[in-house]
Amino acid sequence: MSEYGRRPPPVLLLDKVVKEYDGDPPLRILHDIDLTVAQGELVAVVGPSGSGKSTLLSLIGTLDRPTSGRIQLEGHDLTALSDRQIAALRARSIGFVFQQFFLLPGLTTLENVATGLLYTGETVGRRHERAVRALREVGLAHRLGHRPDQLSGGEKQRVAIARALVGRPGLLLADEPTGALDTASGRGVVELLLQLNAQGTTVVVITHDRDLAASFPRRIGLQDGRVEFDTADNGAHGREQTYEHDHGHDYGLGPSPSPSPSPGQSAWRRPAREGTA
Repeated sequence: MSEYGRRPPPVLLLDKVVKEYDGDPPLRILHDIDLTVAQGELVAVVGPSGSGKSTLLSLIGTLDRPTSGRIQLEGHDLTALSDRQIAALRARSIGFVFQQFFLLPGLTTLENVATGLLYTGETVGRRHERAVRALREVGLAHRLGHRPDQLSGGEKQRVAIARALVGRPGLLLADEPTGALDTASGRGVVELLLQLNAQGTTVVVITHDRDLAASFPRRIGLQDGRVEFDTADNGAHGREQTYEHDHGHDYGLGPSPSPSPSPGQSAWRRPAREGTA
């Protein structure tokens, strides 16, 4: 029996994770990060620029390795895996969504989404079948033959989300997914993330967006490479409010917006820009 007993292992576990870069002295970006994300959670990681959010995303996404500490993804200890094994685990277990979309301009919507399956060994026909299904799920079945320059910003982000999800990963990581969008397009992307989470996808979003973060049930605040609060912990809401008051900024750290949205309607709206991650 595993260390978790009869319970499945968490999707993600970080145990005393440290990240440093070479220098004299070394530059420490993350300090003893402890974090667990269970299957089906919807999590916003918030904090000002320079707090370590992007570095944390790189480690969670297996794009970089910690200096010390332990990271587990779906029960696999990453410190015990080779680079090739980590790449294979990343390909099947993690979907990435970025602010800049990163769509290939010479490919159609269908072809862009199918690139998410390039390393699965499936035939072109099978990859296209799965891409069509993913695009239908994000509401873009009518844009299969369009190229990126024929799509709106919101549609481009939906294509990026479909590409991230086409391989059915257990974890979706999104880095400022609404940062390049207007209010209406951003609201549509947020509602899509909420819908995907309701269907069982575990979602972790890195964001400056106060209202996006406030619409998520769990918020983790970073400051100077340390976890300042985690609303999954007892008593964290008090530390959350203290942090917000002390730093003079609301990074999605408060309670959900008021008034409450009507059923099926997101409370998200585009705030004033607060800078970049």
